[in-house]
Amino acid sequence: MEVLSHCFLYLVLLLIYSEAVYAQISFEAAFENCHKQDPEFDVCMKDALNNVRPYFKTGVPEWRIPPFDPFFAPEVVQNTGIPMFNYKLRLINVTESGWTSSQITSFKSDFRRNQIEYTQFFPEKRLTGIYDFSGSVFGNKMSNSGVWNLDLFDFIQTTTISRNPRRAVTGANVYDTPLKVRINVHTCRDMKLHVSHLLGGRRILEILMDRIINVAWPPGFMILRPLVNDLVATAFTDIFNNAFRDFPFDQLIR
Repeated sequence: MEVLSHCFLYLVLLLIYSEAVYAQISFEAAFENCHKQDPEFDVCMKDALNNVRPYFKTGVPEWRIPPFDPFFAPEVVQNTGIPMFNYKLRLINVTESGWTSSQITSFKSDFRRNQIEYTQFFPEKRLTGIYDFSGSVFGNKMSNSGVWNLDLFDFIQTTTISRNPRRAVTGANVYDTPLKVRINVHTCRDMKLHVSHLLGGRRILEILMDRIINVAWPPGFMILRPLVNDLVATAFTDIFNNAFRDFPFDQLIR
């Protein structure tokens, strides 16, 4: 019986090792049929990116790709200044999860413009963090801080990533310049937003405001969408540059 137990344990370890080796190979294999000159390149990339979603949680150390799910940003800062209204919003220790369950529905490459664009569907996207707000409205100064969490359901966004190469002394283009990310939020079926200390600790009013926000959010979501686009793009620009600025794409995709 003890021999059988050892054999079973050995078999389990062997299967685990085999899965690890298979996963290591399958990342490269997911992209092996994606060739830049192929007219089906965009479709191939869409399928490949969907196939490697399990790596969003683990990363790919041999390619120096960090885990994607959850995303983490130490700080995201947004400044807005318009007549009679300006503010500075700092989001600290921001965590975003939901990438592994997302689905890329379209992928479009434009090598002439050094740009890719993809649309992504998230059944659920969850963000949490700390906020620090300071600003002025009609001359009245305001400041506030606390924690926040945001859940988005059936959320669709389009991400555009571009890069302007620098010209080397030899005349060749060198792609070690920063990536630029733009976000366009399309639709969201439902949203849950909770912000602590929203009204300076007036608990009863804060509970009432929380309910109003989560019941009557659609009009406000449409109005704030440009600000959300800018805020998310700022975070993604930092994250993508940290993860992919020096990534050897030509070694993975030929």
